[in-house]
Amino acid sequence: MSEYPRIFRLRQTFPRPHLDNIGATVAEQLSRLALERVIQPGATIALTAGSRGVANIVTILRAAAEHLRHLGAEPFIVPAMGSHGGATAEGQRRVLATYGITESSCGCSIRSCMETVVVCTTSEGLPVHIDRLAHESDGILVIGRVKPHTRFVGPVESGLMKMMLIGLGKHAGALVYHQAIQDYSFGQILSHVAAEVLGRCKILGGLAVVENAYDETAMIEAVPPARFESREPELLETTRLWMPRLPFQKADIVLLDEIGKDISGSGLDTNIVGRKFLDHAARNDEVPKVRHLAILGLTAATEGNATGIGLAEFCRSRVIREMNVHVTRTNCLTGSHPTAAMLPLDFETDQQLLDVMLAMIGMAQPANARIMWAQNTLHLAEIECSEAFWAEACQRSDLAILAEPRKLPFGPDGNLPAMASLA
Repeated sequence: MSEYPRIFRLRQTFPRPHLDNIGATVAEQLSRLALERVIQPGATIALTAGSRGVANIVTILRAAAEHLRHLGAEPFIVPAMGSHGGATAEGQRRVLATYGITESSCGCSIRSCMETVVVCTTSEGLPVHIDRLAHESDGILVIGRVKPHTRFVGPVESGLMKMMLIGLGKHAGALVYHQAIQDYSFGQILSHVAAEVLGRCKILGGLAVVENAYDETAMIEAVPPARFESREPELLETTRLWMPRLPFQKADIVLLDEIGKDISGSGLDTNIVGRKFLDHAARNDEVPKVRHLAILGLTAATEGNATGIGLAEFCRSRVIREMNVHVTRTNCLTGSHPTAAMLPLDFETDQQLLDVMLAMIGMAQPANARIMWAQNTLHLAEIECSEAFWAEACQRSDLAILAEPRKLPFGPDGNLPAMASLA
C-alpha cells in the first residue's frame, strides 16, 4: 500500500454515575428484601455467577454471601452460564476463576455441575430446566448484570430473567430455549419460562447490576421476585443511556484489538458495531454503519472461546490459531448462531490485513479511509481514529483530541501495537 491514513487519538465523554462502596451497597439493597422472614438458620442459598466480565463481581458475591451468613444461611455459588466453559462442570469452575471468583475470594463454596432438573413444561411444550444443585438448595439469589442483548430485542433482554433461563438452565436449558426462539419470540420464551422458574424454584430475589460506559459499577438494586418482569425494562432503559458507543456513525473499517466472552456474550457487543440483526451489515435503522470489521486478537480470559469471530470479515491469523474450535462451536451452536463461529479471511500481519481492507472501501482513496481502532467494544473512552474524522472531532464538545494525526505505528514485523499502549 503506497499510502495509509494518518490516525489521531481522542477521548469520549460519557455519563459516569458510579458507586464508591460496593459492599455496603449490596448489604443495604439486600436488606430491603427482608430475607430474614423466609430464611431459616442453616438454609442453603445458591448465588448465581455468570461468565461475563462484570465489574466488581468478586466484591458483589462476597458481600452477598456475608449478608446471607449474617442471617444464619449457608451460601454457595453456582456457575450460571449455559454452555460456556466447554459445557463441563470443571470448565465452568475454571471460567469463574479467570474472573477471580474462587472459594477463598468470595468466602463461600463453589458447587459446579451440569445436571439439571426439569421442573415442568411450558404451554409451548418446552421443558423448564434448572441447575440441580440450585434446585436442591433452600433458595436462590439471582445476581446478574442488566444490559442490551447482542441478538434479541424486547422489553427485557440480558439480566435477571435471562440468567434464570440460559444461566441456571445450563447447557440443556440453553439449547432448548435458543432452539425455541427460532419458532417463538424471545420475549415470549423469556416471559413464559421465567414465570415457571419464579413460581417453582424458590427464587428469593435478584441483585441487578448496571454499569456505566467506563466498565464501572453504576447501580446495584435488589429486586423482589414479583418485580423482575416489571423492573427489568426500566433498568434496561437506564443502561442504554449509560453504555459506551463509537464516536462516529459511519466507518469504512473498524479494528478491534480483541474479542472475548469476558467482553460480551457475542465476543463483541453487536450494539456497539451495528451488527445486532445482520452478521455483516447494519440494518437500515441501525447505527453505526461499518463496512468492514477486523479482529486482531482474543482476550486471555476467553480461554480460546472465539464466539463472534464470524461477525468479522477479516482477522489476524493468530486469532484462528488461538481459537478453541470445540468450545467456540459448542457455544455458538447452543445459541443457535452457527455463523458466529465461521472463520473470516485471515492475514498474518496487520499491514497485510489493512492492505486488503483499504482496497475494498469503494472510491475513497486509502489515505482518506474512515477508520476507528479500539481495544474492544467494552472500553471505548479512548480510541484511535483516522484523519478523515478530524474536522468533525474538532467541532464536537463530547470529544477531546489527545494526539495530533500521525502515521500508523507498524512495527518491523508489520503489526500494530496494542491500541491502549499508544500515547
